[in-house]
Amino acid sequence: MYTILFLNREKDHLEKTLKDFGLCDPNIKYARILVVGEIGAGKSSFINSVNSVFQRRITNEALVNKTTGTSKTFTKLYKTYYIRNGQYPMPFVLTDTMGLESDNLHGIHPEDIVKAMEGCIKERYKFNPESPITSQDNGYRRNPSLQDQAYCLVFVIAADKISVSYIMTSTTSHNQQTFVFMVTFNRTRPDEACPLVKKNIRNVYTSKKIKEKLEECSANTGISVSHVFPVKCYHEETDTQDDMDVLILRAFKHIVQMANDALRLKCNEKDNSE
Repeated sequence: MYTILFLNREKDHLEKTLKDFGLCDPNIKYARILVVGEIGAGKSSFINSVNSVFQRRITNEALVNKTTGTSKTFTKLYKTYYIRNGQYPMPFVLTDTMGLESDNLHGIHPEDIVKAMEGCIKERYKFNPESPITSQDNGYRRNPSLQDQAYCLVFVIAADKISVSYIMTSTTSHNQQTFVFMVTFNRTRPDEACPLVKKNIRNVYTSKKIKEKLEECSANTGISVSHVFPVKCYHEETDTQDDMDVLILRAFKHIVQMANDALRLKCNEKDNSE
């Protein structure tokens, strides 16, 4: 009973913090958060899960591939999703991307991620698995504004498959303080990640296996473990659950704060250059 009461209070506090959140620059309507990840890791599921928490119901605005074991990405477009507090959009957006593949056969190119962070990719641009975007493409934006740029890069990784170090070499031109990793343990063999967590999501706080996964992700990427979060996304559930909501909100609060910090730095740089 005490645990349930504590979770309810924490969820209410996290929700209020995010609903009342204001960006450092009133001229910027939304802080963009770019979501990337390997095929099947749960990028679109994470976006839907964040929206589900605030809508207090399961949402599926970002289409998710329900086929397990697929080797081809389901998301093809650069597409932005607005997070709503009821009917009103909140001051941050999540942008979905094509899935990553280590052999670059079907997925997004790391160069596309860099260009997306810089704001050079237009909404609904269709990614080309054969080659990265260039200034000659119709979907290329030559003079991105602060509003077009992304301020936090979120990597979504399946807990049973920590394999993103190859990506980092292509994105080192960006401040790694803007990187956040979501280690998801849903859909992809959750029992291999941690049977205790599969049984009860609350065990994530004490699971040695999950702690090892977070540390493994940190070691493989060079990102501080404080920027790595365990999250269980909504997939088969028909209603939202407080346990899952708290994990999602904890991670998302950190993401939003980092995005706002990065935006403040960009604004300061712009002011100093004028």
